[in-house]
Amino acid sequence: MTMPALSPTPQTAEHQPVLLDEALTMLNPRPEGRYVDGTLGLAGHASALMERTGGRAWLCGLDRDPQARTRAAERLAPWAGRCRITAATFDHIADALDDLGWDTADGFLLDLGVSSLQLDVSARGFSLHGDGPLDMRMDMGTLPRSGQGPHNASARELVNRADFQTLKRIIEEYGEDPQAGRIARAIVEERERAPIESTARLAEIVRLAYPAAWRAKARNHPATRTFQALRMAVNDEMGQLERFLDAVLPRLARGGRLVIISFHSLEDRAVKRRFRLWSTDCLCPPHLPRCVCGHKAEARLITRRPVLPSREECARNPRAASARLRAVEKTGEKAAPATAGGRP
Repeated sequence: MTMPALSPTPQTAEHQPVLLDEALTMLNPRPEGRYVDGTLGLAGHASALMERTGGRAWLCGLDRDPQARTRAAERLAPWAGRCRITAATFDHIADALDDLGWDTADGFLLDLGVSSLQLDVSARGFSLHGDGPLDMRMDMGTLPRSGQGPHNASARELVNRADFQTLKRIIEEYGEDPQAGRIARAIVEERERAPIESTARLAEIVRLAYPAAWRAKARNHPATRTFQALRMAVNDEMGQLERFLDAVLPRLARGGRLVIISFHSLEDRAVKRRFRLWSTDCLCPPHLPRCVCGHKAEARLITRRPVLPSREECARNPRAASARLRAVEKTGEKAAPATAGGRP
């Protein structure tokens, strides 16, 4: 397969990992500890973790993007003997740990944001700025597909084949766009004239689907939410997160920490809900006089509220503005009080 040529903008070349200090503080890595970066990307967080431990930690990095893995390997080269980079999505952590012979890891980190490498290269088909083929597959079609559903198709296939109701649901659920019906109808009508092959054409279709009054008041491009929704569907982002949360706690060592940075309200709610479940002793309805469920907390919250990027970080890197960090620590004892999150 021919990879699109990399022509990074200065943003890509100067990759800025989001909430870097906060993430490492919450993860609290130590020399000789075993850590998994499930969204390795350009290895911004991973390289900082290795530096913080004096190059003495052990790291497993997962990423489905072949171009990101190449860049990450270059960045992690000083610690190559202690870093394993695996071509996989983060919901395959059990397989990755088994391959390494690790029963557990001392920490897991996920950064659920889209990489600058993907957003800033038009040929990848993620960005509505500039023009490129309508693709949006983070793995660039290099990993085997499984199952059924929108996530098995490129954005081009999804836009040109999905029925009206499917498109409307995706844009409504993942994009949270109140104009989802108008947008889906416009896509269906336009593809009857000619297949929708490029990001520029899709962006223009969505722009024109918006009422003129809405377009005049919009702070962002009207297609922003539609592009986000299609990307999430194509890459099965919510499904992968749920499967990861199903699998991760048994593979986290006691006293180990899980840190997740999310950028979408659906992601943050899923993480918040699961962390609270893990850190709660009794799940019985409050009207019952005594506990009958027998549920025991397996973790304690490190952050009761999400940690947000500082104003200074948002000024340096506007893409950080929607980031939310939550952290939890595995423990067999009753959860201790969590620290308050919020803006540092």
